Amino acid sequence: MTGGGAGLVAHVLVPERDVDVRLTIGPDECVALIGPNGAGKSTVVEALAGLLRTRDGSVVLAGRDLTSVPTHRRRVGLVAQRPDLFAHRTVVGNVAFGPRATGAGRLEARHRAATALAAVGASGLADRSPTTLSGGQAQRVAVARALATEPALLLLDEPTTALDVDARTEVRAALRAALRGRPTLLVTHDPLEAVTLADRVVVLQDGRVVEEGRTEAVLRQPRTPFSASFSGLVLVPGTATPTGIALDGGGELASATHTVPPGRPAVAALHPTAARVRRDGPGLARTVTAVEPRDGLVRVHAGDLVADVTVASAAALGLEPGVAVRVAVDPDEVSVAAPA
Repeated sequence: MTGGGAGLVAHVLVPERDVDVRLTIGPDECVALIGPNGAGKSTVVEALAGLLRTRDGSVVLAGRDLTSVPTHRRRVGLVAQRPDLFAHRTVVGNVAFGPRATGAGRLEARHRAATALAAVGASGLADRSPTTLSGGQAQRVAVARALATEPALLLLDEPTTALDVDARTEVRAALRAALRGRPTLLVTHDPLEAVTLADRVVVLQDGRVVEEGRTEAVLRQPRTPFSASFSGLVLVPGTATPTGIALDGGGELASATHTVPPGRPAVAALHPTAARVRRDGPGLARTVTAVEPRDGLVRVHAGDLVADVTVASAAALGLEPGVAVRVAVDPDEVSVAAPA
């Protein structure tokens, strides 16, 4: 199945919600839209889908101005958190509903439904009742339902949030098939989903774009606290040096990845598991300020630095607030970038 032949250029301007977002998506590109709750992600989705009519801004898709076009004429497919399938229709009947609603004949709608189900690996579910499906199966059918309308733009609004781990894997495979050949916007809180599906990441905060770039670049070298948290990294502020960064909290970290001119404000991005904690020896001198359990490890806050260590290591080192420690990080594990 093929989508639109060109991309999306949009300016979502909603003054009453304090949202002002410019967004461009290539004709065969998936962009992940991330940000804290209340950042404006839902407003962007609603505006692109035509569910939110605004006086200002613009939405141009494949060279067609959709700003004043009603939802059912936009050729926009939407997959939300929950499938919301019609219980009184079979799976194939659910998927064929969209084409029928947009004017396709019965045979054409059934053909498009069958093609869409095959694309997401759900042909075997065609004659089932939605009430007999697992969560992952139902969401795959929802993806097929969006595909059957042959959308020029696909909107994925946290499509795996309501699923368990196994079902998420199943649905991601369906999504990879769905987004080929069309611009796609993916709203997600799942970094793995962004890595496996998105070409680029756009970070929203307070209704504005605060960071954007290739997915790998944003997640490896985040410039905002949210993108760092999203990727599992921590940001440590300081000043760039020729070999790394002089931290505001004292001491210097060497970095194998640093592009900020010396003397400029910078942030170091590192994963807490990359930080090694000792009671003495090499490393930056810090004092433990907090210790907390985290995902089977112990998270140690030592001033501006954060380290994840095993429970056994925490016990052996006697880590608790007030204890003096040394924290070391290999240069290969530290990225230095300009702050957003």
